[in-house]
Amino acid sequence: MDWIFLAELAINGALTGLLYSLFAIGLVLIYKASSVPNLAQGGLTMVGAYVVLVLSHDAGLPLWLAIPLAAVIMCGLGFGIERVALRRLAGRPVVMILMLTLGLDIFLRGTTLAIWGGTSRSMELGVSYEPLFLGDIFVSRIHLVGAGVALALFVAFMLFFRTRTGIKLRAIADDYMASWSVGVSVER
Repeated sequence: MDWIFLAELAINGALTGLLYSLFAIGLVLIYKASSVPNLAQGGLTMVGAYVVLVLSHDAGLPLWLAIPLAAVIMCGLGFGIERVALRRLAGRPVVMILMLTLGLDIFLRGTTLAIWGGTSRSMELGVSYEPLFLGDIFVSRIHLVGAGVALALFVAFMLFFRTRTGIKLRAIADDYMASWSVGVSVER
């Protein structure tokens, strides 16, 4: 058995797993903060990636500016979805919300395909594609940077659930969602 190859697979597999954990953290965070299961998260993530691509390639913005601007745009899209679609299902069975978010996911995937086509596109992330070797073990730089981001967001996630400020923020979200679920309009 080639132990170096096994170590390489284990390290790169763990780094890839950390990238997938970002999706899981997003699902849990949305559900814990709002008690709404969101099956459209994959579609929304894909739309966010295309928004970053359009801002960086077509608009010519640097990546460090395109990412936060895309986050603001996606936040606006999320608020729009909540106001137009999810709010109307206040007090309804959770299966209706599941079906709505599943339909939204299908709609987003189809619309994205219609707008940008089905061909793959590359985006320069500012991370070198040169091989990184730790001794004889190859480690992907992209996966290493992504794992660092995943760990940083995991720390933020834990702060949200384990600190006094995070508990207060969750309590505010719980109060808001409680008023939302009984159909009471909340003035802002």
